[in-house]
Order: sequence, then structure tokens, then C-alpha cells
Amino acid sequence: MSGLLRRWALDPTLVALVALLSLLGLAMIYSAGQTRFPDPVVVEAWRRQAVWLALGLVAFTVVSRITVRWLEWVAVPAYVIALVLLAATLVVGTGAGTAAGTKSWIVLGPLRFQPAEPAKLATILVLARYLALRGGAPSSLRDLLVPGTLVAAPLALVMLQPDLGTAQAFMGILFATLFWAGTPLPLLLLLASPLPALILAYDNTVWGVYVVLVIIALYLWRYRLYFYESVAVVLANFAAGTIARPLWDSLATYQQNRLLVFLDPQVDPRGAGYHLIQSMVAVGNGGLSGKGFLAGTQKRFDFLPEQHTDFIFSVVGEELGFIGVAFALFAFGLLLARLVRLAEDTSDPFAGLVLLGIFGAWTVHIFVNIGMTVGLVPVTGIPLPFVSYGGSFLLMSWVATAVAVRVAHEDERAVA
Repeated sequence: MSGLLRRWALDPTLVALVALLSLLGLAMIYSAGQTRFPDPVVVEAWRRQAVWLALGLVAFTVVSRITVRWLEWVAVPAYVIALVLLAATLVVGTGAGTAAGTKSWIVLGPLRFQPAEPAKLATILVLARYLALRGGAPSSLRDLLVPGTLVAAPLALVMLQPDLGTAQAFMGILFATLFWAGTPLPLLLLLASPLPALILAYDNTVWGVYVVLVIIALYLWRYRLYFYESVAVVLANFAAGTIARPLWDSLATYQQNRLLVFLDPQVDPRGAGYHLIQSMVAVGNGGLSGKGFLAGTQKRFDFLPEQHTDFIFSVVGEELGFIGVAFALFAFGLLLARLVRLAEDTSDPFAGLVLLGIFGAWTVHIFVNIGMTVGLVPVTGIPLPFVSYGGSFLLMSWVATAVAVRVAHEDERAVA
């Protein structure tokens, strides 16, 4: 039996962690539907999640048998199709749940799916293929132009929906793969420099000081840059400050409010800050061992918003307490560590880059989702891998797991 399981799972450790988190999610989604005033949609959510989990297991079985060379070949077509689907959402897309104001989903009869989910995996594959084929670590900003463009295209389409949470996952993919490809840290910092400029643009003085510091850093930087590269960095920071206001205006009102209440939820405790306040109360109510499965009061009285999707971790904290939270965090930590271990022990550059791309996407999802439930990051509506309710997200997470075990297993030096 153990031999059969190993042949099916390829990497029993990784698959066991994914299965354990999926079952935890199924249980928490069921609990989220047990409220004083039941919502039929939420009550039945666990059944739909179970169906998607079964489909995920089937997809895992199929995809994990695909050879790595075929995955490399399909990377470009899959990426192009993903871009087409993302563009289609801007025309025919719809919203749902906390993302009701976005155009993130496409509906085809009874099927409703989020194109951004397969787009993340397609981006990982095409980025890994490019970096593996080019040979050698990127050593200049010019070398980062193509990888940056490959990620910028789907990221821009996702931002136009607008879906801030998913857009962050694409950034995680880019920086994780570039780091694994051997890109020097100074180059990664320069590549990321426009992001603080975008955030600091709320105050012209603060933004101006930051840009001056960037210019000084470029002048003193020991890592040699071409003149046009330095100019490009400065222009990118100026551009980030310039587009900050139009980008802010393009956000839906509820998305703006989520960002405004991040620093102080009490600014609007009955409006935009309500979700965050109730989430932190729920997590705090859990104490050491929690109120018990199905016994969460914040959840039962429907104080928690979207408790089966974005705020599922709040249910974990309230009902399972610190012990349950620690268990979940430990499982996620082992999952991410396993991906890194497999990447370290593979001799195939493409395989290592794919594993780190998946690592980057999942790390962003885990950190942002859990962080927003306790007020560490703004609420952006991003699901928790394998735990939050979401059919296309769960299915593609299992497909990503299949790709991970396939690329690791096919290499003779992969960890047993």
C-alpha cells in the first residue's frame, strides 16, 4: 500500500501537507455555514468545495503524469491563452463576494471560473522556461526586461479588473523566480523601488525625499549600472508617483476604504473598518484552545464577513484557538519549506524555477490572507491556499501541486 501511495503521490510529504490543509479547509467551510441565520449559499459551500476537491485529486493524478519537457513546450501556448482569458474578463467578467465590484470571473452556463488562477501557473511556467533557456544569472536591469514584461502583462490585466490581491501574487512569482535564477539582490531592490514610490505618493514631500534618496543610492551604488539603466530607474519612480492618483481613482469605493482603514479601523467602525474589527475580535476570542468546532460566536451570529472565503482563517482562530492557528501555520511552513528543499535538490534549472514560482505565489497568498485577518496588511480579498472556499482556486492549487511533484520527481537528484 505504501509503495502504491508513493507512486501516486510522487512526493508523499508534499501531497500529505496539501491534503491535510484541504481537509482543514473543508471542515472550516462547513463550520462557516453553521450560523444563527443560515445563508443557503454558504451552508452548501462545503459540498461544492468537496466536489472541487475531488476534481482537484483527478487533475493531480493526470497532471502529475505529464513529462517536464511537455510542460516546457506548453508554457508559451498556455501563457497566451491565459492573457486572452484575462483580457476577456474586462469585457464579460463578473464579480463575486468581497470582489463584487471587480470583473474577475467568467461565467459559462453553470461554470464560473477565475482566469487569473490558471494565469498564475502559466506565468510561472513561461517565466521558468525563459530563465532556464537563457542560461546564466541576470546581471543587469536590461536582463530583467523580458522577465518583467512576462509578468507585467498578466499583472496589468488583473489590475484593470481591478483585483489587487491576485496582482500581489504575480509580484511574488516574479521576485521568487528572479532570486532563484541568481539575480543579485541590488538589482532586485532597484526593480522593486517604484513600489515604495507608488505608496509614498500620498504626500508629495515624502515622495520627493524618497526619489532623491533613490538618485543618491544610484550614484553611490557599488553595483555598476549603465547610464540608461539608472535613468530608467529614476523615470520608473517618477512614473509611479505620477500614476498613483489615477490608479487610486480607478479603484472601487470599497477597495479605497479597505486601504484607508488599514492604519486605523476605528475611523469607520460601522463601515469599511467593520470587517477588520470583527475579524480581530474573532481571532482574539479563540484564546489558547478555541471555542470549539462549530462553536464560534462571531461566526455563528454572522459578525464575520465572508467567513467561508477571505476570512476563513478568522474562523480557525476563533474555534481552534492558538493551538489550531499554530498547527495551520506550521503546516504552511512545512509546505513552503518542502518546495524550497525540492528546488535545492533538483539539477534541472526549469524545475527549480517552477518550484520557486509556486513558492512565491503561495507565500504571498498565505502572508496576505492571514495578515489581513489580524490587521497586519490591508484587506485586499485574497484566498488562503487549500483552506478558503473557491472552486477554481482549489483546483488550480492542486494542479500546481501536481506540477511541483512532477518537476521534482523527474529529476534523478530530487529528494526521496
